[in-house]
Amino acid sequence: MTELRGVGIGLGVAQGPVVRMTEAMPAPQNTASTLGADAERTRAREAVAAVAQELTARGATAGGSAQEVLEAQAMIAEDPTLQDEIDERLNAGGTAEWAVHDAFAGFRATLEAVGGYLGERAADLDDIAQRVLARLRGVDAPGVPDPGHPFVLVARDLAPADTALLDLEKVLALVTFDGGPTSHTAILAREKGIVAIVGAAAAADLATGQTVIVDAAAGIVTADPSDKEKNRAAERAAARLSADAAPLTPGALADGTRIALLANLGKPADAADAVARGAEGVGLFRTEFLFLSSAQAPTIAQQRESYRELLAAFPGKKVVVRMLDAGADKPLAFLNDSHEENPALGLRGLRALRASEDILREQLTALAEADAETDADLWVMAPMVATVEETVYFTTLAREYGLKTAGVMVEVPSSALLADRVLAHADFASIGTNDLTQYTMAADRLLGSVAGFQDPWHPAVLRLVREVGAAGARLGKPVGICGEAAADPLLAVVLIGLGATSLSMAPSALADVRRILATRTLDEARSLAEAALAADDAASARTAVTTLAATLPQH
Repeated sequence: MTELRGVGIGLGVAQGPVVRMTEAMPAPQNTASTLGADAERTRAREAVAAVAQELTARGATAGGSAQEVLEAQAMIAEDPTLQDEIDERLNAGGTAEWAVHDAFAGFRATLEAVGGYLGERAADLDDIAQRVLARLRGVDAPGVPDPGHPFVLVARDLAPADTALLDLEKVLALVTFDGGPTSHTAILAREKGIVAIVGAAAAADLATGQTVIVDAAAGIVTADPSDKEKNRAAERAAARLSADAAPLTPGALADGTRIALLANLGKPADAADAVARGAEGVGLFRTEFLFLSSAQAPTIAQQRESYRELLAAFPGKKVVVRMLDAGADKPLAFLNDSHEENPALGLRGLRALRASEDILREQLTALAEADAETDADLWVMAPMVATVEETVYFTTLAREYGLKTAGVMVEVPSSALLADRVLAHADFASIGTNDLTQYTMAADRLLGSVAGFQDPWHPAVLRLVREVGAAGARLGKPVGICGEAAADPLLAVVLIGLGATSLSMAPSALADVRRILATRTLDEARSLAEAALAADDAASARTAVTTLAATLPQH
């Protein structure tokens, strides 16, 4: 029996035989075309168009975050700049296969050099290129195998197109040797409720057919387990299924302290699933879906209808809507499409909205009109707030439109360190742990080369969360968490111990978080938080909390 360690996603446990991900196809040779440039160009463009269409179709089938990711991939595949690069190689006498391979490789290097949002998209190019090559060669694209029986999928990492459409009747669990807790694989696995462990480097040595137990709660893959271990894992899995079938209850700690469990949503159509899973409202509604697929800003009427649909799904419940969070890292021609050397530190979030205040005012108008037509408790918040002055600007403007509850996202260390002054003007704060970690650790959260720094368990990040929690308690203002950290059940307890009063996450994570909160009192949550703060790094914090939790009584 061998134990391999990684980062678990959720609290699930599963067991079964390993099936390794199909390896990538070899690169084509640079040989002269026998068909001519025009024929090769037709082949290349038809293959690219077919792949883009397939990615879009997969996204429509998958829905949720996966749809956004796959639609972005489809846009990359048909990028005019990339097409020009392919044509250049075809005009030089190359084959479509070589032109696609070399152009994608060159484009990948360019995006990696840019970094930020575009740097992250570079990793997607490998999967797109492989799919186009497979189409040109008339073979199946490398992807998730189908051995005809349930299995544990082991891979270096998964492309979004593969993760989005995993057959959950066949894939018992997912193990990757690359990636981290905020990677696309981890986010999509959490959204789909897949038992997963990411970043388990030693899993590269697992062989197809080998039996493993994947324990996400412990972050351990057990290879060649004993019968006793397999029976214990089966009992835990059965108990978890039974708990999932239990009646839904509001989020609360073991001592009765209420902790609202809310949903992160990307579009109104996602509301029904969140309600079915027991979401007590919405802690983060991302409005970007209305803007990112448009050549121009949506009208007030178009926005109002989407907001009304969302609010109508949560009568009497809190719905927190984030204003458009876009800018140079996600260029919008009607907002800000100018080049910036470091877009993560550029004109984004509220900064971009202030530069185009008409868009912000139109959003507020549409939200106020939708609020007047529905019975939800609407809260609005501004993204990327860094100063007290920005807080005053947004909350004053929101109240000008009759929106009674206006708050800010705490994603920048400055707003966390000045949380008492920020909350003197804002009605609430919502901590976006993904960006807060990025800016605290000076590690772009979309750049794979520094993914190891992007861990919300880091004590430096947790200290900032404590600052906001303490300010909220002193001023009687709610402090929510709406980043990926809230979906990590053990970390969720720590966040409550640091002063968070609500947690918002992907709907599929609600059951696990609800379950673990019910096993801990507020005093215990505070003790676990102190253990995490006393550590020197993220891994030590996670280990310290896991060790202490094992010694505490189960309620």
